[in-house]
Amino acid sequence: MFLSIENVEKSFGKDGRREQVLRDINLQMEEGEFVSLLGPSGCGKSTLLSIVAGLARPDSGRLQLGGQTIDRPGKERGMVFQEAALFPWLNVEENVRFPLKGAMSKEQMQETARRHLRLVQLSQYGNHHPHELSGGMQQRVSIARALAMDPAVLLMDEPFGALDEQTRMRLQDVLEEIWIETKKTILFVTHSIQEAVRLSDRVVVMGTHPGRIIEEIPVALGRPRAQHGKEMAEYEAHILRLLKTDRDNVEEEEQRHAVVH
Repeated sequence: MFLSIENVEKSFGKDGRREQVLRDINLQMEEGEFVSLLGPSGCGKSTLLSIVAGLARPDSGRLQLGGQTIDRPGKERGMVFQEAALFPWLNVEENVRFPLKGAMSKEQMQETARRHLRLVQLSQYGNHHPHELSGGMQQRVSIARALAMDPAVLLMDEPFGALDEQTRMRLQDVLEEIWIETKKTILFVTHSIQEAVRLSDRVVVMGTHPGRIIEEIPVALGRPRAQHGKEMAEYEAHILRLLKTDRDNVEEEEQRHAVVH
């Protein structure tokens, strides 16, 4: 198995006590697979992504990538956040080249940056600065920067969440095209059911209080996905039912707890 998450648990302190955020998380990913973590706010999906990135440590459990233990950040895991976080004083090409410094020659950095800007359809904007780009274009630069490092797995934390719906749908197309071309392993966090079904080979549905995996759903549809509207809607309806059932169960448990206290 390429990426392995075994029995991961995580808690945070709150008001003098510990609150469990993740409980018994087990997830296996094959190389080249696109998997989405989907669930309501507070289910721990971003926390889990941070643990895979090595930015946070689990309380217990084990994570491995390509047989190597994950216990710190590493270049084999590229991260794309909700905000593009580009350097405003550098132009687009310089932003993409920045993490490559020291790893290759100036000519190789330039060729690599330009190749990945072509991949995200921004080859004509290399000399522009971030403030001259739209939010969607800035996020494409962020994706190009992460891909330029050639990570074994790309971790994406709601990268389109701050964008308007039209831009978001366009970037879904772009990301799908990139994945088809590169076959990069992607672990993608989203709260959008449509987005998860649109992009993923498999959707991992998470519930909350505490965060846990409810169901893993393989999406057995061809690509590009846009031509499978009716079938996608059936997947979306199934996931919506799962999330509604979990929400109802959590509300019932909270009501019982309130009565006892």
